[in-house]
Amino acid sequence: MTTSAPSRTTTAPLPPGPRAPMAVQTWLFGNYRQRLMPLLRRRYGDVIRLWLYPDRHVVQLADVEHIRAVFAGPAKVFHAGEGNLVLKPVMGEHSVLITDEDVHLRARKLLMPAFHGAPLRGYRDMITELTEQEVSRWPAGRVFRSHERMRVLTLEIILRVVFGVAEGPRLDELRQRLARVVDVGILDLFGWHNEKLRRYGPWRRAADNQLRVDQLVYAEIAERRRADDLADRTDVLSRLLSVSADADGLTDAELRDQLVTLLLAGHETTATTLAWSFHELARDPRRLAAATEAADAGDEKYLEAVVKEAMRLHPVISEVSRKLTEDIEIGGYRIPAGFTVMPSIAMVHFDDERHPDPQRFRPERFLDGGPDTGSWFPFGGGVRRCLGAGFSLLEATIVLRAVLSRYHLSPGRHRPERGRARNITTVPAHGARISVTPRENR
Repeated sequence: MTTSAPSRTTTAPLPPGPRAPMAVQTWLFGNYRQRLMPLLRRRYGDVIRLWLYPDRHVVQLADVEHIRAVFAGPAKVFHAGEGNLVLKPVMGEHSVLITDEDVHLRARKLLMPAFHGAPLRGYRDMITELTEQEVSRWPAGRVFRSHERMRVLTLEIILRVVFGVAEGPRLDELRQRLARVVDVGILDLFGWHNEKLRRYGPWRRAADNQLRVDQLVYAEIAERRRADDLADRTDVLSRLLSVSADADGLTDAELRDQLVTLLLAGHETTATTLAWSFHELARDPRRLAAATEAADAGDEKYLEAVVKEAMRLHPVISEVSRKLTEDIEIGGYRIPAGFTVMPSIAMVHFDDERHPDPQRFRPERFLDGGPDTGSWFPFGGGVRRCLGAGFSLLEATIVLRAVLSRYHLSPGRHRPERGRARNITTVPAHGARISVTPRENR
């Protein structure tokens, strides 16, 4: 099997894959990909061709060496922005997730400082304060959906990071409408890319909601532009407006797209990871005891290992995408320009050669060096690795410590929860139901 860097070719065959109609493949992939793809891998191997809406020829990759070659490949050949086409109607054409090459690098350069170095360290107190406020309201002794509570909390945190404040009627409405944006299923995604569908029923309501989100964000931008203390503010919007005074600054449309991207991508995935963390700890007394001891001792290394293992066992995003601008050969197959290659996070995370006993929750595998390089990549890889990865891990670790310092966790149902597809993510089917009991030593 070819595992060298992708190369041009004209003679190799196309990858194999199912021949079902695009609508059928899209439905199955959108709703059941974590069960579907292992079946297809057993039948077709590590390189699998699919046909998915909106009009994309897709090739899923499950071999770590193939995936490394994609991540190391030239950005001008592997377009991640075009690969994220499905997100464009919501994130916007200027989003750091949608653009490629020089345009992407410019946006990334502008956003990166807010999530690294001193600004990243400076978020710690704010995250701790908001977490303490949230968990103090949890209903002791009653079963509740931890995923819902984590979505509320992480949205509050990212609102504070993006806007610096989280009060006022405009932001109150924005909270509600952003929740509606992310709470969609596979059928809703069809409406994102079909103007005719957006005239009817749920697709029209979704379009109207998106329009109102844009109005609220533009109003916030306009108000902030009039502020006379931008230089003293540290939130992302103020930082971006400060550079907008330069010749290479951002238009309102560019600002809107980056802010909406941060608000949506910056809270949903972390909330889901935390919910899965609580779900697993509540069902594993040994790991719960170890994590509680780590919380008491301030051992954030072990708490971060809990978070990373939750990301491995329950990948929120199942794959990343790169659209090809040139033909390549990988694994002995020709993949033409215009096709999208998708390194599969889920299939690698469940590969028992890379992660022994992959169905078990074992945070210890991330201590003392962790898994092999390239076999854990929930934040993507290469030059397109998520710029908020450090922030997400910091936030999740702080939240986990605050919860475990205050409460003992118990599972909310006898059977473990399965994943359920929602938008492009996989979430706990029943909301990661748990109950909490105040610890006696608090």
